[in-house]
Amino acid sequence: MADASAPTPAIRVRDLVVGFGRQTVLDHLSLDVSRGEILGLVGASGGGKTTVLRLIGGQHRAQAGSLTFDGQEVGALNAQGLYGIRRRMGMLYQFGALFTDLSVFDNVAFPLREHTDLNERLIRDRSEEHTSELQSRL
Repeated sequence: MADASAPTPAIRVRDLVVGFGRQTVLDHLSLDVSRGEILGLVGASGGGKTTVLRLIGGQHRAQAGSLTFDGQEVGALNAQGLYGIRRRMGMLYQFGALFTDLSVFDNVAFPLREHTDLNERLIRDRSEEHTSELQSRL
């Protein structure tokens, strides 16, 4: 029995099925990701890791199953809705994910500078907070 007091996962995936042509890539995948949780996807080439990330970001649609981000069904969102959830998530791919010529701090601050109207002081404060949190997890 599920704990009624447990928080709703930030990402909830239930029985996702995805295939390309005759190749099934994801066959009834289910998982939960809690808010603040760091999740790594590891597997063989062609195993569906990037497909999962693209489904979460709304770049692909599943053939069956359910995928919610903060309670919103990702597959049912229009372009504006997808843009809204994408601004609230971060994904790190294996290669080319960080700007190699920027510090960790500036990599964290980059999306805040690009996608918000926050002043530089607030950006600095938030980036320092997130950078400290990252360092504490190492």
